[in-house]
Amino acid sequence: MSTENIDKVYQSKKTNLFIILGGIFLTNAILAEIIGVKIFSGEATLGLAPANWTFFGDYVLDFNLTAGAVIWPVVFLTTDIINEYYGKKGVRKISFITAGLIAYVFIVITLVTGLPPASFWLEVNANDPSGNPFNIDYAFNTIFRQGLGIIIGSLVAFLLGQLLDVFVFQKLRKITGAKMIWLRATGSTLVSQFIDSFVVLGIAFYVFGNWSVEQVIAVGIINYIYKFSVAILLTPLLYVGHGLIDRYLGKSIAEKMTAEASRDTSFI
Repeated sequence: MSTENIDKVYQSKKTNLFIILGGIFLTNAILAEIIGVKIFSGEATLGLAPANWTFFGDYVLDFNLTAGAVIWPVVFLTTDIINEYYGKKGVRKISFITAGLIAYVFIVITLVTGLPPASFWLEVNANDPSGNPFNIDYAFNTIFRQGLGIIIGSLVAFLLGQLLDVFVFQKLRKITGAKMIWLRATGSTLVSQFIDSFVVLGIAFYVFGNWSVEQVIAVGIINYIYKFSVAILLTPLLYVGHGLIDRYLGKSIAEKMTAEASRDTSFI
């Protein structure tokens, strides 16, 4: 095969892989923001009694998490894989595109929730299955509309977390080389999500809300424990993903991409 054909194959596989990984990243990040308004009980999901942990003597907390937390680990995992093969440039590109699309989603939701509801739509949905009065327009707006503080907090925390993740990942890769994928992937996630857990709460509920610093810290700890645990549990899937990608790319292309990805270790 000529050098020109080899380069075409390289560019084709590199582009195709980025489109697939970018699609997975975008879909899960945007979906997590939309479904994040629902809060569920982690203990009840596992059939356990509430933790009833007490922080700062005032706050009794259980493992109550946003529904978006269920799929955010997929975003963490995809970030690490993109980081491995495309480096800081690849992660920054998909992160800023995603942030822009999340902002677009919130703008559209704000506009459509402000539209006057059709009278027949309200009438045919005037009662729930038990016959109780039900306002579907109010329910729709309540579910999809989020406060300005939550939107700003989510976007800032998302971008800051992504920049930290890629920075720590590449620094660890410089130390470990091609080995110990689990260390750089888990280590970068633990650092970036520690910041993310508190930034989003601080902006959304302290700066724009009425939470105290103690409450932000208490709830942030609960969120971080979940992310810490999931990051460790996802380690085997990280190796599965790398194996499938290396098989698709081929050894020479995979090594070339990871070598290029590891060169830039700056934060910005």
